[in-house]
Amino acid sequence: MPLSNSRQADAVSDHDPHSSFIKTPQQLIVVILLSFVVPIVGIILLVQLVMSHPAADPNALTDEAIAKRLQPVGRVEFGAAGAAAGSRTGEQVYQAVCTNCHQTGVAGAPKIGDKAAWAPRIKEGLNEMVADAINGVRAMPPRGGDPSLTDEEVARAVVYMANQSGARFKQPAVLSQKPDGKKVYETTCSACHASGVAGAPKLGDKAGWAPHLMHGMDALLQSALKGKGAMPPKGGNPSLSDDEVRAAVEFMVSQSK
Repeated sequence: MPLSNSRQADAVSDHDPHSSFIKTPQQLIVVILLSFVVPIVGIILLVQLVMSHPAADPNALTDEAIAKRLQPVGRVEFGAAGAAAGSRTGEQVYQAVCTNCHQTGVAGAPKIGDKAAWAPRIKEGLNEMVADAINGVRAMPPRGGDPSLTDEEVARAVVYMANQSGARFKQPAVLSQKPDGKKVYETTCSACHASGVAGAPKLGDKAGWAPHLMHGMDALLQSALKGKGAMPPKGGNPSLSDDEVRAAVEFMVSQSK
């Protein structure tokens, strides 16, 4: 039976490849809105991406920041910082080495201040206690595990702990030692002064050191202690004592006259 004209038209419309997918006014409105919203959202996301890109920190390019990054990565030191080997006090040795066990009583170590625990040891006498500390006894390794300690430093640490725990031993005298300026230079100052980083006068460069020497040793020392230009205070090593800084300055000057 032949189709009516209306039904024929509908059938042709359903199969027309060029016909629009927009069938109603509501669909037309949605399409128009999306044509505006999608590009705007894309632009906003693109702007956020550009604005969130990390920028270089201008402070990272200063002379001070460059000099700090050029310092030695690390340095292994035994004992108390800023004190020359052999010159450390009993308290300094205790704080740097002995406190690891004698503060809390690890492995049976008598706690500092515990008079009952220290009494039998004090009764043995100072010489016996020092010998045990130097050679090691029971769970305690020789020299508390720090081979850099001198016999005198071990004795001072023993006296310090014993006297805090009921003894009345006489504290061994601390012998003053002049710091090794060459060693301080090698461990700290050479990071810049060996190659002339950030304008630092190179060791041995007489022409480079001449303008600095004109101001005298005191001025050089103050610059080294407080920092100047790209050089941080104490060459970036705050553990150095003033005497160690002076020794390093004297060494560099002696090599550059």
